[in-house]
Amino acid sequence: MLESIEHLTPAQIVEELDKYIIGQQEAKRNVAIALRNRWRRMNADESIRREIVPNNILMIGATGVGKTEIARRLAKIADAPFTKVEASKFTEVGYVGRDVESMVRDLVEQSVNMVKTKKKEEVKQKAAEVVEDIILDALIPPIQGRTSPGYATTTDPNAMPDNDYELNERTREKFREKIRNGELEDRKIEIRVQQSAMPGMGVMGPGMDEASMMNIQEMISGMMPKKTKKRKVTIAEARKILLEEEAAKLIDMDEVKEEAIFKAENSGVIFIDEIDKVASASNKGGGGPDVSREGVQRDLLPIVEGSTVNTKYGVINTDHILFIAAGAFHVAKPSDLIPELQGRFPIRVELQSLTKEDFYQILKFPKNALTKQYEALLKAENVELSFADEALDEIASLAYEVNAEVENIGARRLQTIMSRLLNDILFDVPDKISANARIVITRDMVLERLSDMVKNRDLSQYIL
Repeated sequence: MLESIEHLTPAQIVEELDKYIIGQQEAKRNVAIALRNRWRRMNADESIRREIVPNNILMIGATGVGKTEIARRLAKIADAPFTKVEASKFTEVGYVGRDVESMVRDLVEQSVNMVKTKKKEEVKQKAAEVVEDIILDALIPPIQGRTSPGYATTTDPNAMPDNDYELNERTREKFREKIRNGELEDRKIEIRVQQSAMPGMGVMGPGMDEASMMNIQEMISGMMPKKTKKRKVTIAEARKILLEEEAAKLIDMDEVKEEAIFKAENSGVIFIDEIDKVASASNKGGGGPDVSREGVQRDLLPIVEGSTVNTKYGVINTDHILFIAAGAFHVAKPSDLIPELQGRFPIRVELQSLTKEDFYQILKFPKNALTKQYEALLKAENVELSFADEALDEIASLAYEVNAEVENIGARRLQTIMSRLLNDILFDVPDKISANARIVITRDMVLERLSDMVKNRDLSQYIL
């Protein structure tokens, strides 16, 4: 479990990133400083706090070298709302498509989900007690008005002798114990669950994107009265359904919105990928696509500079959101971006192409290494998979050579090679390779299975 961000120094942040990302130390150092500065600002003197703006970062590097992964891991370390967008998907204001403000709305949505999840965890115990009573009432209906919401007393309490009431209570307590011990998980009960007032309702207008359509649907649905329907489910299923409903009832949504807006404004991270795709090569300023690209840049500018954006949860100010942009910049250059936008990304980091040694380390050391992922997949079939060091070295060498000679797609090349190497094994388990088998991937096996790739460097069929 990570320490809270206030206890993580920049060096410790880099150490955390090292667990998942190989190399790229300069980029890690810069994002670590940017992250620590978020906490420093929140603890700075209130008279100057509003004036301290984040140093947005522009990452320059080929695909697959770790740009997106650095930003994603950074957000997880900070426990901050994070959204990734592709600049090439945006269109200039006035055209059909995604407008740049949608990335801020996406960030707020992420923030709301994070806060709701945290709040649900806080009320989980209380909600579980309510759910237990509802399940118990469905199994053994109470008498003398002792009911849970949604269940009516089945017997007139005045007509019930005391011994019947006591017998009912003893029976309920026995069943309560069975419920808590998980003895009745497969038993079916009938419960009432909420259903959408207008399921499958469609709202579509000219120039309306999917996100806007979903927001309108949600708004109209929220105005309609909630209906309930009866469902017959197992107690295990009922607990899951009812726990979600009861936890939602216990949460103050106004408090969630307020906290989510604050979190998005002060710790949110927006990662803008493919920003080079909206740069006009050599800034020629011609017509057609170049004008459209420049239009997207000009729409991005106020968001990155700091402005207010209306969302369904309230108005959000973007002054202190951290923006991390990235691009390969093969054709265009960072200087091809409009000068105003360049100025909003003062920290520039060039990520290095991966070496053969980097590929070897990527396969061996990260917590989410591909080798560990495949080992986990086969462990689910009770098959033990392992890789000899010489095999990893050969895979790394092959990935490096193919990237150098065909097309450099960075670490993603490893996915192509590993899939090619292990597909036969994955297909044969469990039909031909039984449980408790032990498979060791050796260098000879790598050479044998990938011999056609070794012989033929014209590998167009393997390019992702």
